[in-house]
Amino acid sequence: MTPLLRHRLLAGLALAAALVLLVLAGLRVAGARLEAVLEEALGPRAQVGRVALGLTGLELRDLRIAAAPGWPASDELRAARIHLRPALSSLWTGRWTIASLEVDGAYLSLLRTRQGRLRLLPALLERPGTAGAPATAVELEQVVLNGAAIDFIDASVRQPAHRLRLEALDARLGPLVLPALDEAMQIELQARLKGPHRDGTLAIAGSLNAATRDAQLESRVHGVDLQALQPYLLKADEGGVKRGTLDLVLEASVRGQRLHAPGRLTLTGLELSPAGGLLSTFAGVPRQAVLAAMARDGRIELRFTLEGRLDDPAFSLDENLATRLAGGLAEAVGVSLGGVVEGVGGMIKGLFGR
Repeated sequence: MTPLLRHRLLAGLALAAALVLLVLAGLRVAGARLEAVLEEALGPRAQVGRVALGLTGLELRDLRIAAAPGWPASDELRAARIHLRPALSSLWTGRWTIASLEVDGAYLSLLRTRQGRLRLLPALLERPGTAGAPATAVELEQVVLNGAAIDFIDASVRQPAHRLRLEALDARLGPLVLPALDEAMQIELQARLKGPHRDGTLAIAGSLNAATRDAQLESRVHGVDLQALQPYLLKADEGGVKRGTLDLVLEASVRGQRLHAPGRLTLTGLELSPAGGLLSTFAGVPRQAVLAAMARDGRIELRFTLEGRLDDPAFSLDENLATRLAGGLAEAVGVSLGGVVEGVGGMIKGLFGR
């Protein structure tokens, strides 16, 4: 190697090392700023076991946000480990950019009130004095959840509130631009839905823009224990479900506020507890017709398509779901449409949270 070539090589290596050190220093400065922002954002009910500021970002261990009195769970949020890696652009722009946020072993509790309002992390999102205050723009380029658990507590279907449990939830989503949520976000999610006799699976994939409501989402529910969904299937006087499973496939597309969502719902191995006389029902459908169809085929499958404009005040997703599914269920079991709408609408309203 000639002296000139050796000199150029050494100069190049020195420049590369200087750039690496500059990047690491920038990440550390960004991480320190991020730590100060997090301390304020988490609020007074948050506890963190350990905070470690490293060369590539910030790590929190044993995070807990305790619930306020009256919340139906002891914690709003727990996480064994959270790792945030800020982007270098946060050093010279007005918007925080987090290149990645990875969460291991998280727990989250969600509440739907009797009035049907969904509440999520009130300690962070419902803090007094924050309404109308300017919010710092934050972009999360990628959020990764590993092995999360969610308790969905629904007070709108019965008292005491019904609890659905999701476990082994893995998800990847992003980018998220907060608070505007005005960019398309890619979603991949898989979870296990717990049941008394067996666990089912849930999978969601696609894209969503929360601000415009444009979406292209495919949802698949497989082998869910019907007893876990009993409050959504049955009225108080309709007896109970002994066993059975539910499968659901829904492909939802929203463009320019117009919804088009074909779907397929299957009930398999349905067994009902003893109930009233000949006029007793299941989800608003005559029980005898449901049991006869189940005895004949071992399952009941119905198809439906949801359509309408989301910005039309006259459009009701609940009513659209009820009407479309009622027709499909009535056709599947061979009964007239009358009396079916209310029962099926209640079931789907519970499943979709609308």
